[in-house]
Amino acid sequence: MLIVLFLLGGVLALVIPRIVIGEDLSSTGRKFIGTLRSLQGMAATTQKQVKLYLDLDRGTYWAMVVDGREEKRPLDATWATPLSLPESIRFTEVSVGLTKRTYGRADLSFFPNGRIDPATVYLTDAGNSLLGLAVDPLTGRIRTSDQRFDLTRARPIPDRVKILLQAAAK
Repeated sequence: MLIVLFLLGGVLALVIPRIVIGEDLSSTGRKFIGTLRSLQGMAATTQKQVKLYLDLDRGTYWAMVVDGREEKRPLDATWATPLSLPESIRFTEVSVGLTKRTYGRADLSFFPNGRIDPATVYLTDAGNSLLGLAVDPLTGRIRTSDQRFDLTRARPIPDRVKILLQAAAK
């Protein structure tokens, strides 16, 4: 009887905080990474560009499939309406390419060949804890950190190499 009570207490100790507290920064980060992976897969299977729009002011995000010159909602019922971050969590900064936003809207593109726009997304919670997500544009790898990323910019291509690249392109 004592062993059963001990096991039951252990299970309750794991389950109750998740129920009472709700979603925290790390679970929201995992969910958002899952969203990014899902959209990358959607772009590959549909062979169409997919855009993820982030509204930093409202804490919402939604996906659109680019079909020619039009943008349409994905057929997946998950994307029928914009998704929201939990109330205590917000986007603080989103950088896509060289564009950095702390308010307004940002968009991130997923391409059929698996490439993603280079992006860095920072989320914070009510206690000002930080979660950074950095997307590698070529591999799609997503790094996470509880600090700001020190992203090194690509070095410029030397002129002597540019000439060789231009000759190879012709």
